[in-house]
Amino acid sequence: MIPATLQRQRGVAVITALLLTTLAITIVTSLFWQQQVQVRSIENQRMQLQSEWIMRGALDWAALILREDTKYSSVDNLDEPWAIPLAETRLDQYVDNGMADADIADAALSGGVSDAQARYNLANLCPGGIIDPAEVAVFERLLGNAQMDPALAQATAEVMAASLKKPEATPANSGGQPVPQPVNLMQVNDLLAVPGFSPEMIGKLGDFVIFLPRSTPVNVNTAPAEVLAAIISTLSLSGAEALVANRKTASYRDIADFTLRLQGKPLSVPASKLSVMTNYFLVNGKVRMNRARLEMQALVERNGASTRLVWIRER
Repeated sequence: MIPATLQRQRGVAVITALLLTTLAITIVTSLFWQQQVQVRSIENQRMQLQSEWIMRGALDWAALILREDTKYSSVDNLDEPWAIPLAETRLDQYVDNGMADADIADAALSGGVSDAQARYNLANLCPGGIIDPAEVAVFERLLGNAQMDPALAQATAEVMAASLKKPEATPANSGGQPVPQPVNLMQVNDLLAVPGFSPEMIGKLGDFVIFLPRSTPVNVNTAPAEVLAAIISTLSLSGAEALVANRKTASYRDIADFTLRLQGKPLSVPASKLSVMTNYFLVNGKVRMNRARLEMQALVERNGASTRLVWIRER
């Protein structure tokens, strides 16, 4: 008969062995989990990098289309090749058989180019930090056309002018702390710094306004009716809609042709504020690659046969 003490020792040994086995399994499982997480992280980084390179290639393609356009046309309208959107396209269609890896086989690209000067350039409000009342009136009409408070135009111009001023010294409050400086408005979302704007309003206004590096005219061949009616004070919204419908038949060759089709209405704006050509374009792209998703927007400046990337942002 086995003594009770020996039985207890054997029981403790079995329990200890089980505990050690459980601990070892837990450690190994944890190591495998950490390794799996690291591998997945590396895969995600690789797919993100591949997506960025694909997007860069799409951006180069868009710039090439814009440069080629200047060789055959002196007028920019929505019937030109650059204005045709790219539907979602599988990228393995452009890779030799046997050369595409698993990621490329499940990758797709879509996007398009739009005319940035089809929108009202908010940089026109205060060139050089000086508010232009005529441009404020234009923005007021545009806000009215979008069913928003026209008073926000003056408020926006004041915030922009304040941000462009160069103070001699940073002011301080009574506690000796620097006073916060006005936000420098550089993109449409920055309008949230202007009291009275809401995210819903910004989303609605995004199709009609933009911030460009310098003052620019509006392209009458691409601008929506709301923008045309805002630029030309004598033009009603319904009249602007008629002009937009009219250009689908034949685009405007020059500003004289556009003025002729106003049917007797005075232009009421300097011809320099309007154009049939564009220097700034927005390039939108979306890449889908397995788990990775990348959506970006870039602003491209075209001067003659050359193009320059102004900025690129993820959306």
